[in-house]
Amino acid sequence: MSVQVENLEKSMAKLTVEVPAEELEKAMDSAYKKNRNRIVVPGFRKGKAPRKMIEKMYGAGVFYEDAANIIIPDAYENAFKESGLEIVSQPEIKVEQIEKGMPFIFTATVAVKPEVTLGDYKGIEVEKKEAEVSDKEIDEEINRVRESNSRMITVDDRAVQDGDTVTIDFDGYIDGEQFEGGKSENHSLVIGSHTFIDNFEEQIIGKNIGDEFDVNVTFPEMYQSEELRGKAAVFKVKLNGIKIKELPDVDDEFAQDVSDFDTLAEYREDLKNKLLENKKIIIKREKEEEVIRKIIDNAQMDIPEPMIDEQIRQMTQELAQNMKRQGLSFEQYMQITGYTPKKLVDDIKPQAVLRIQNRLVLEAVVAAENIGASEEEYDKEVENMAAMYNMEAGKLKERISNEEKEQILMDIAVQKAAGFVVDASVEV
Repeated sequence: MSVQVENLEKSMAKLTVEVPAEELEKAMDSAYKKNRNRIVVPGFRKGKAPRKMIEKMYGAGVFYEDAANIIIPDAYENAFKESGLEIVSQPEIKVEQIEKGMPFIFTATVAVKPEVTLGDYKGIEVEKKEAEVSDKEIDEEINRVRESNSRMITVDDRAVQDGDTVTIDFDGYIDGEQFEGGKSENHSLVIGSHTFIDNFEEQIIGKNIGDEFDVNVTFPEMYQSEELRGKAAVFKVKLNGIKIKELPDVDDEFAQDVSDFDTLAEYREDLKNKLLENKKIIIKREKEEEVIRKIIDNAQMDIPEPMIDEQIRQMTQELAQNMKRQGLSFEQYMQITGYTPKKLVDDIKPQAVLRIQNRLVLEAVVAAENIGASEEEYDKEVENMAAMYNMEAGKLKERISNEEKEQILMDIAVQKAAGFVVDASVEV
């Protein structure tokens, strides 16, 4: 196999890969064996027709596509390694020559890691920010804790009010016909949460336990279910119960219940310290982001579109995995948010570009400042990874390839580079 590399504009390259005719012949034979049971040739039992007979009947190229698909993955992988390029996108493959008795030739157009010309990256000026916590913020945190320690109290001596949690049965009809998804029993609903469409919740206010009544609504024109968009509906509703949220009083007893402190004053002071630490972390992260953004503005780089496309693909996969952990399929997430594939890509793209720019400039700082990672730092990172995956560090280390180790070492160096440029910045 031979590989020729042609550098193109805008950080693109084309690999021309030539595979010997003998390899093509082997692949075509494999394609024949894979497909012969599906090919019918008169006079032969299924799967028994010779390859030459099939090629004569269906044409010499009958196995070309499958043969190409057999050859290309390994051939491209070898070409990728032999080229020495830092490829940062999926290849765009084009078959240039496939003919029996001739070498198989294909091209792979790829994006390569762009060169970065750093401008100023030391002494970057950023606005100085001090971490402060107000009494209002402490009160808001206490109210959040009160909410999480609240309890629901049953109410049976009055009608529904805004803010109540009600339990209802409902059954929806459009033009006198029930519709799918419009029926539920003992459904819990917070009045005023706007969980239900239109003015559904407002029509429950003033009702008493045991009341049965109609709720009239109109589905929005942009409702997720096309069948219901813009339709007027009537819900037959029965009110089964009313509950209100009871919040604990804010006093020393409350402090003792939710913390290790005896007094409210001590608890407030502890909350203040924790909020202060969180703010310091946020300010530090914002400072790092501001420094790196300014370094990006000072740098020059030409990011190829396929590299951005690959980053978008990875970020979309991350989003889908996060949704799965929350019990949502990616399709459900798209439906709930109203995203179309194009709108999702349009929203992700600026983040993808920024993520690439961040990485490129920090890798350039790593090179400029000769920043490296030690074996001790590598071992610590592997231990952190093992804890995250609930594995033994030694076993995880055995599974890490040389290429993966190099990537981990670079990740550590990039983090050190981020710390370096922040430490080298100037607060004004």
